[in-house]
Amino acid sequence: MSSKTDSKKISSEQRRGMRQIGHLLKPIVMIGDNGLSESVLAELERALNDHELIKIKFRVDDRKTALDAVLDKSEAELVQSIGNIALVYRAAEKPDPKLSNLLRHQLAKR
Repeated sequence: MSSKTDSKKISSEQRRGMRQIGHLLKPIVMIGDNGLSESVLAELERALNDHELIKIKFRVDDRKTALDAVLDKSEAELVQSIGNIALVYRAAEKPDPKLSNLLRHQLAKR
């Protein structure tokens, strides 16, 4: 596995919390046979900036290579990967409480 997938920036407790939040999320970005086109990369950037924690659905034969490319180009961290779905996280500089999946979940718990 690449160093991105083995990252220790997220603690195991944070990772567990993100997996709980991610369970309820639907995939926002879908990567198909065309791979990481400019439009897919733009949507990936927008989704990570807005939501921080997103699900990505892969419809390609080599999911591992596609996932490594996504993590490399987006500088996101892998939270969980099951089958053709990956849950990835990248902290936003200025998270919007109305869009960030993490902040919305924290507000809902109060």
